[in-house]
Amino acid sequence: MFRKILIANRGEIACRVIQTAHQMGIRCVAVYSEADANARHVQLADEAYLLGPAPSKDSYLRADKILAIAKQSGAQAIHPGYGFLSENEEFAKACSDAGVVFIGPPVDAIAAMGSKSAAKAIMTEAGVPLVPGYHGDNQDPAFLQQQADAIGYPLLLKAAYGGGGKGMKVVWQSSEFSEQLQSAKREAQNGFGNDKILMERYLTKPRHVEIQVFADGHGNAVYLAERDCSIQRRHQKVIEEAPAPHFSPAQRKAMGEAAVKAAQAIAYQGAGTVEFLFDEDGSFYFMEMNTRLQVEHPVTEMITGQDLVKWQLLVAAGLPLPLSQDEITIDGHAIEVRVYAEDPDHDFLPATGKLTYLRQPEASRHVRVDTGVVQNDEVSPFYDPMIAKLIVWDENRDRAISRMLRALDDYRIAGVKTNLNFLTRLLEQPAFAKAELDTHFIERHKEALFAPHQQETHQAALLAALYLLLQQRGEQPGSDPWQQVSGWRLNEASTVHFALKNGDESHQVSLATDQSPMLASYAGVETAVSASLEGDELQANLAGHRLKVRVSQSGEQLSVFFKQQRYDFIYQTEGQSRLDEDSTGHGLTAPMNGTVVAVMVQAGAKVAAGQTLLVMEAMKMEYAIKAPSAGTVSQIYYSAGDLVKDGAELVAFDAEQAE
Repeated sequence: MFRKILIANRGEIACRVIQTAHQMGIRCVAVYSEADANARHVQLADEAYLLGPAPSKDSYLRADKILAIAKQSGAQAIHPGYGFLSENEEFAKACSDAGVVFIGPPVDAIAAMGSKSAAKAIMTEAGVPLVPGYHGDNQDPAFLQQQADAIGYPLLLKAAYGGGGKGMKVVWQSSEFSEQLQSAKREAQNGFGNDKILMERYLTKPRHVEIQVFADGHGNAVYLAERDCSIQRRHQKVIEEAPAPHFSPAQRKAMGEAAVKAAQAIAYQGAGTVEFLFDEDGSFYFMEMNTRLQVEHPVTEMITGQDLVKWQLLVAAGLPLPLSQDEITIDGHAIEVRVYAEDPDHDFLPATGKLTYLRQPEASRHVRVDTGVVQNDEVSPFYDPMIAKLIVWDENRDRAISRMLRALDDYRIAGVKTNLNFLTRLLEQPAFAKAELDTHFIERHKEALFAPHQQETHQAALLAALYLLLQQRGEQPGSDPWQQVSGWRLNEASTVHFALKNGDESHQVSLATDQSPMLASYAGVETAVSASLEGDELQANLAGHRLKVRVSQSGEQLSVFFKQQRYDFIYQTEGQSRLDEDSTGHGLTAPMNGTVVAVMVQAGAKVAAGQTLLVMEAMKMEYAIKAPSAGTVSQIYYSAGDLVKDGAELVAFDAEQAE
């Protein structure tokens, strides 16, 4: 067994690998970019080396530097995690040439599956059914347009050497093919260094079911059940569960054996995942094989009781698989959600900023949190915005859903927008409880998932004011009566006023402290209130309604976690001027921090409503900035390659006046 390994990755997967390696007595070497100098994986490792600046191409994609560090540190093997260099055949070969074990499949296996088009040819020979499409090498746009028209619409464009939804576009009609092809090719080039695109007919109601396979160098290959990953946004997984709901033992066996055949066809070794589209009639079609450990591997671990990273290390060290197919059993049901810094209400735009407040559910045999961040860490624009993976297990699916809803309620984050509330809505959907799943679930239930939720901002503002009062006066539980906020105080004003702002809303709260209980005045209502504070937990009694909430404060920013919602306020002290209203004139602003990758029009151009003006990229995903109406672009402030901040004015736009 290895004595020391290097983890060529960052974030939660680096922390995950370090955890198992340490349990096995293996020392770990971390690598990091300048942006990750104080990251959790750096703190957990036995030693760490700086790679370079924050951009991935200057740090985590520098195969030469990583190999040099492995040799310098004495690491015998490299674990690539997922993403970055995990499916890079050249890196795997370089490791082999340098005498360092690559903890993954052989080079030839990565090469065979690295091209989605080549992989589909192999699957055809293996007898695995494929979705109709074009997987060839001819990338001439005119030729691809002809092929697309012949296959028919809707059509799915996919990066041949990619994954994770990058370089993936749905084309609904022939007229939009050219623009979507250009965008897919740019994303593929930026994300994977290769812009080759393949095309498939887009199934309208499939499930995404994948099989976890494992093989060793002794001729053994097994499958460890399946995972349903149908709940997706922008072709990226949001919820994963194992085993797949309404999936029979016969279906598991058929798909599992097909996945093992695929692995054996390329002399596979290590952990891999064979992904299928599972249609309503029970038929399934090969999509791709990921020659690495998947993000969602914990749900498989939870139902099988196996540590898949440990399996990887054993196989890479030349040992046989720990279990045969007959010895693998599954127990209960597991669900995983990906907690992201993003804004679901604005097309899941990635969010950046400091995690000023972070409280995770308590870990147990039922609840697991895989994360690479701690409080006060930055979510930067350079990497994927995933904060953590939250995984739960229970005896059956219904209980697992309940367990997950409670865990989500216990997960509290401030400082950046997150998808926590959106995840709760997903799991509360009756259709999800009934396992009426398909890859268009979010779009299909869009009206319910994105309906305006009931706002209780006035009550949240009152709770924020109570918190501020107790914080300012330093009340602690058990303190003497002279320090209780509900009573009279010598030489202090009997009424305290608080000005709070939530978005565009201003809230004035007054607390009369010269009586017990206090009298609160807010939104034209007077209410008898009392409260106590312990740490960040506020216990309040609002006219007989007792409740507990969590409150975080960072400078003048407050967040109240109330009824599964987060209410953000800015506290304005007495005499402070109100915040200026946003005023960008007749301009279009950047929806997030990112890079301008393409400018599609020139200053002075007359454009139609919905026409793409420029394209931005953030976290390797592209976002088109479109004209809100017919009009004229009077000025363009940025060029391709420019970095822009969230809210920056991109173009000056004059809307066409209705006659």
